[in-house]
Amino acid sequence: MRHPHPPSPERSAEVRRRFAEEARSERPDLATLCLLVGAEADGALDEAGLDAAQMELDRLAGQLPFRPGAPRAWAVALRDLLGERYGFHGVAADYRRLESSLLHEVLRRRRGLPIMLSVVWLEVARRAGAPVYGVALPGHFVVGFGPERGPEEERVLADPFDGGRVLGGSDAEALVAGATGAGPRPPLMEPAAPLDVVARILNNVRAWAAARPERSDVGLWAIELALLLPAHAARLRYERARLLVQRGEFSAGAGELEAYAEVVAAVDETVAEQVRGEARAARALLN
Repeated sequence: MRHPHPPSPERSAEVRRRFAEEARSERPDLATLCLLVGAEADGALDEAGLDAAQMELDRLAGQLPFRPGAPRAWAVALRDLLGERYGFHGVAADYRRLESSLLHEVLRRRRGLPIMLSVVWLEVARRAGAPVYGVALPGHFVVGFGPERGPEEERVLADPFDGGRVLGGSDAEALVAGATGAGPRPPLMEPAAPLDVVARILNNVRAWAAARPERSDVGLWAIELALLLPAHAARLRYERARLLVQRGEFSAGAGELEAYAEVVAAVDETVAEQVRGEARAARALLN
């Protein structure tokens, strides 16, 4: 992959405004939010590129059979189209690539992380009228077909990372055990809301950047987008402050550490004082 250049400050501000607006809308659109994440990562993803990605999802949905039937029939139809005909799938090496978390690149490469391939399945299936939802298993992400709250025997799971393989019996338990190293146990089957999916995607981007200190710029925008979500962990502000210090922005980082300490002080003064110490240390680096 070419190394994407960041968008201009003006473009970034517009992308973030739209991201925040969409995240706070009554029915946040998952594809739109994911594509805006891509636009923050890749300055080459302009309005035409955003539209093209949406049209590609529409095009794929138009190739599904008309209402194929029960949940299993939907799952098989998506597997046959996306997994077998178009070759969408994942491999271990995809975890080392940033583009595996960017929807426009996943559509282009037909490769990605489990959650991003699941976004493709979800958006294509949703456009075709399927009863579909994401399922955030521990350490893995899959797609469910059928009633979101109905009996489990009426629901079918598919694994887009494995080309859309329809899961049966204890397959989901085995996936969780393989991903977490824990013993097999019945996974939670609760549908994942769009904003929860986006938050998990941004967590993946932050984890990718954390393992590559030279890409702290990526970690910073991932945190800043996560802070635009209506519900986010207060600790994200602490992470952002520390990242600013790491990047050499000592004054800005110290100021944010001090602001975070004031919030924490209401709950735990000991932790607050530790954070204030970090702020003092950051300011000392200015001398």
